[in-house]
Amino acid sequence: MTLNKQKSKDEVIDALHGVASEMHDRMTRGDPPRMTLPVRSKSNISFDKRLGVYKYGKKRTVRDATALGSARQLLRALHITEFVETMITDGKTSTLREMYYISEGWGHGKFSTQNESNNLAEDLEIVTKCLREDFGLRPEEDGARIIGNVTFEERNRKGDWMRINCRDDVGDSGYGVPYNVESEKLSLIEEDVDFVMAIETGGMFDRLVENGFDEEARCALVHLKGQPARSTRRIMRRMSEEWSKPILVFTDCDPWSFRIFASIAYGAIKTAHISEYLATKEATYLGITADDILAYDLPSDELSKQDSNALSAELSDPRFSTVWWQEQIHLMQEIGKKAEQQSLAKYGLDFVTDTYLPEKLSAMGLGY
Repeated sequence: MTLNKQKSKDEVIDALHGVASEMHDRMTRGDPPRMTLPVRSKSNISFDKRLGVYKYGKKRTVRDATALGSARQLLRALHITEFVETMITDGKTSTLREMYYISEGWGHGKFSTQNESNNLAEDLEIVTKCLREDFGLRPEEDGARIIGNVTFEERNRKGDWMRINCRDDVGDSGYGVPYNVESEKLSLIEEDVDFVMAIETGGMFDRLVENGFDEEARCALVHLKGQPARSTRRIMRRMSEEWSKPILVFTDCDPWSFRIFASIAYGAIKTAHISEYLATKEATYLGITADDILAYDLPSDELSKQDSNALSAELSDPRFSTVWWQEQIHLMQEIGKKAEQQSLAKYGLDFVTDTYLPEKLSAMGLGY
């Protein structure tokens, strides 16, 4: 897969035709059509030393038209290829939700759930070696917000390039990252920052903006909005790669926030086929850590049964196999606590920018 260049319309259409042609050729030979895909589970991801990210392993699953459920999935795949080709030809895009509802007219190919629709779009990424963005399919969720002295050029819907500085040309909400951040739509022009800090919650992002932390610490602040959208992970990858900037991840201290970091640094399990495109292997987890809960005596909540089960699962997740992560997870299990970023407000609204972050950054060699 070409990572830094979107495929042309003709290349995407040819790839989609290839899916239909392979099924047709098998039927012509008297064989049932089928689609071979990697098993998309935690047990089938492994670390790719060359790429520095986690990718799917060798386990495969075959969708064969001799089984009713698989036949229906193959039918849906053909409907999607036709739908996407029409969009590309007409210069349109669609949300994944819109495609789900459009399937109402596909007869036996109608989707039962939104997840079926989303997963099949990702399956087609795998078999065509195209990206969802190449298909013109976009998510419902917004991308990140960015505040800091970094400058982009974004191509608007009229085809004109707009120059945007994410400190001087935006309001307090920051620059809204579009769903497509490839070089054909977005160029990284210049920066005057020492690092990029990715922040899980809107409350903490707004606190750092109000306190002027981006200017004081010479950094770009990225609001992840919880589990980050693909465009958010991709633009951080580009800032790390093209500008050689450290990416620091600042989240709550709970198992779900740890997975946010894992998706940024190593890749998410459901998109392991494009981890090298989305993941930033140089990303570093800043906090909140289990150590922080004790060291700063932070207000905390008891781990729920769901939290405990998630932590136990992470102990066997290859993305958390390092000594440091194993220690942090075991410590959380031992103390039975979790804490939010905003628990730092126990010591006042400025504590996070006056004390906590300077201490953490200094320990990482990024003092200011």
